[in-house]
Formats: sequence, C-alpha cells, structure tokens
Amino acid sequence: MTSEYGKLYVVATPIGNLADLSFRAVATLKEVDLIAAEDTRHVGMLLQHYGITNKLTALHQHNEEKAAVGLLEKLREGKSIALVSDAGTPLLSDPGMPLVKLVKEAGLDVVPIPGACALIAALSAAGLPVTQFTFFGFLPRTSSARKSFFTEQLNCPTTWVFYESSHRILASLEDMADILPLNRQIVIAREITKLHETIVKTSLTEALALVASNDNMRKGEFVVIVDGAEAVDKSEQLLTDEQDRVLRVLLTECSIKTAVALAVEITGARKKTLYQAALAIAGD
Repeated sequence: MTSEYGKLYVVATPIGNLADLSFRAVATLKEVDLIAAEDTRHVGMLLQHYGITNKLTALHQHNEEKAAVGLLEKLREGKSIALVSDAGTPLLSDPGMPLVKLVKEAGLDVVPIPGACALIAALSAAGLPVTQFTFFGFLPRTSSARKSFFTEQLNCPTTWVFYESSHRILASLEDMADILPLNRQIVIAREITKLHETIVKTSLTEALALVASNDNMRKGEFVVIVDGAEAVDKSEQLLTDEQDRVLRVLLTECSIKTAVALAVEITGARKKTLYQAALAIAGD
C-alpha cells in the first residue's frame, strides 16, 4: 500500500458515558480530513464535547450505498476518513458495511479504533458462558417472525444475544416465553454505561414478570442474552406410539405450547421430549 492513499478509520464511540471515548479515538477524530457519521447532529455533540472541529458528512442506511462511492474517491485522493455511528462500534447493527467492503475491495487500508460496544459490555457482565456465542442484532418486528426465530434457537447449545428496543422488549419476552422453557436463564441489560444502567440475570419467567410490572424496565436500549439449551439425552427423545398419537391430535387444534402442556398432563411424557417431537411434527 502506497502512502498516497488515505486510510479509513472505523472508530468506536461511547454508548452512553462520554468518558468511554479512548485517547486514540479522540486523536484520530482530530487528525482525519473527514468524519462520516450516522447522524451528524448527534455525533456533532460528541465532537463539541472534545473540541473536535473536523468536517462531518452523513453516512446512514438511506444513503450509504451512494455515499460510499464518493468517500472511496476521497480516500484515493489521499484524504483520511473516520467512520462513526451514533453510539458504539460501527457495523454492529449500524451503517457502514458498504463503505468498508468497498474500501477493502479497492485494496485500501481499513484501521479499527476499538472502544465501546453494547454487545461485548453486556456479555462481560452477564455471568453466562461466553466462550462461544451468537449475535443476531435486532429481532424481527412481528410476533410470528420472532416466534419462528425463537423456535429455531430453542435447542441452540451456546449463548445467544440480540438487541431490542424499548417498545418491543415486553412483546419479545412474551413471544420467547411461548417457545422456550420458562426456567431458561436470560440476562436483560439496559442503558449500559448510562445513569440508569441495569443488568439482571434471572429465569425467563421472572424476567417477563419484572419487565411487565416495572415501567422503568421498558425504557432505554436493551441487550438480551439467552443461555444455551442443555444437552438432550437422545434416549429421552423417544415417545411411545400412544404419546406420539396424542401429541399429533393436540397439535391439530392447539399451539405448540398448549399442545405440549396438555400432552404432559395426558401422557406423563417429559416436557422437553414433547417439545422436541412437537417441533419436528410442525416442521414436517
């Protein structure tokens, strides 16, 4: 790489606490020729706090495909650019991927300036296994799509994580409770690094009750972390012919959750085994 080309710096910004902007990030934002921001007004307040007066340009989900082309040309002209989102690390559920992809394909340098990230911050304080985890960003907006997602994740053995908004957190937990075992451990992390930061680890049942009963637990920005499913003994997955018949009849009239609950009472089979069978039947 020759020095005549500029570099693209991917700069993490605070997710709530302004003190979380690193010395390196401040220096980078002061030195670049241009700052590409998700919301120039929002980022402008951060820059003002640190006395940074560099020129801003908008790069958001509605213009990033077109804007990326123009920014690449500036890099080729030798201009250096910092990419920032409203909060946290760019590209993680934030704009920026088209620009980074285009710059990498052009053979120019992309330099990460690490810092705050709600996902990593929540995982670090969750108390759930983090050796392996899967991040899903924001969940679908509709209940049916969320339930399909939770059904797919029902038997995932590793920790999984998603972001959720204040106006959907309760509905998401209700949908989760329709699919997952109610004793599944989850962590609700809200307003991370902010004044009202709350990180609660509890069962799905208790988490749902807490959010439903406490108005403050439905405010802010959320990271939800879900413990992986326990390994299932395959010998426990088998149903007798009669148990299978009862479950199939119930599924023709009831939701999976209701059919399984009734089948437990009628047949005495394990709830986990019936859930597995019900999902397989529904899939067929």
